[in-house]
Amino acid sequence: MNTIRVGFDGRELQPGVRTGIGRYLREVLRAGERAGWDCIVYGDRSTALPADIAALPLKRLRPRLSQWWDQISLPRSLARDRVSVFLSPYYKGPIRAACPTVITIHDLLFIEYPGRRRPVYDWVMTRLACLYADTAHAIIADSEYSKRAIVTRLGMAADKITVIPVALGSEFRPMTPSDTVSATYELRAPYILTVGNFLPHKNMPRLVEAYSRLPATLRGRYRLVLAGRPNDHASALARTIETLGLSNRVSFPGPIADEDLPALYAGASLFVFPSLEEGFGLPALEALACGTPVAASNRASIPEVVDTAAMLFDPEDVGAMTVAMEQILTDHDLRERLRRDGLAQAQRFTAERTTGQVIRLIERVAAEAA
Repeated sequence: MNTIRVGFDGRELQPGVRTGIGRYLREVLRAGERAGWDCIVYGDRSTALPADIAALPLKRLRPRLSQWWDQISLPRSLARDRVSVFLSPYYKGPIRAACPTVITIHDLLFIEYPGRRRPVYDWVMTRLACLYADTAHAIIADSEYSKRAIVTRLGMAADKITVIPVALGSEFRPMTPSDTVSATYELRAPYILTVGNFLPHKNMPRLVEAYSRLPATLRGRYRLVLAGRPNDHASALARTIETLGLSNRVSFPGPIADEDLPALYAGASLFVFPSLEEGFGLPALEALACGTPVAASNRASIPEVVDTAAMLFDPEDVGAMTVAMEQILTDHDLRERLRRDGLAQAQRFTAERTTGQVIRLIERVAAEAA
């Protein structure tokens, strides 16, 4: 087909900030370039494109106020730039636009946050999410789990939703642990790793408690590394760690640069993913791809992503989490089996299955609108 012009909401791309949505967006932009699309990234004054896609045109729209940006500035720019299709990496997009829109609903955490009850807020956000989903031409979900939630909670027709797994970057592969990366983040092997933010649904306090219950010999050998951008929840977690007497056994290296992340995974003896809710669970898949044994929560989309390649546990059962960690750390045959199965599972997330499906969906939407 003729070259199409695709617009992207690129506000998730900011210097020094690494998020799952940002990774998703970056891989789709890479794929769009390979497909020969004429890509335009729309952002605000905080937006900056990573080096590998820095040559793409970036248009910073004002003001930064979200609703005005979404519903006024962006639609005007889409019309002016004669965009064929607009892709949002979020659940929201312009309600009225000169081109068809495709939105991405990774999860429904914005209205169904574990342990939180805000009836009025959730009602308003549900109504808005329904409006955005109704006006979109197509919806992408990361997993069958997310698709079921969208159908049930938002009342969307199942045939409007396409399940497309998040792309696994080619840089995630087995490699020799890097002394440079270890020195940069002041880490020494062996260590147990988790990667993510410190919001409540990531379940970090229970992970720390599970680690505290490991036999003293294992705690003495393996440090616990909690990698991610600090926030108020990280401060509370640090106080919990101090109370448990683990301050000299738990490390907070902070946010990890994209280029260092594969080596950080590869250097870990065990990756633990204790989340209560995930629309996909990309860190667990990245760890598998790097040959690192994984212990993961049996909730939400995570079993769908890791399949039988990880040891699953109930994330609300601290004892079960401790048992899973101990078994992997002490059973050589189990570690080797998880390593082999993890590499095989990661190979299922090919470009054809992930970004290739996004390309075909966008091109189909463009053709239908032509």
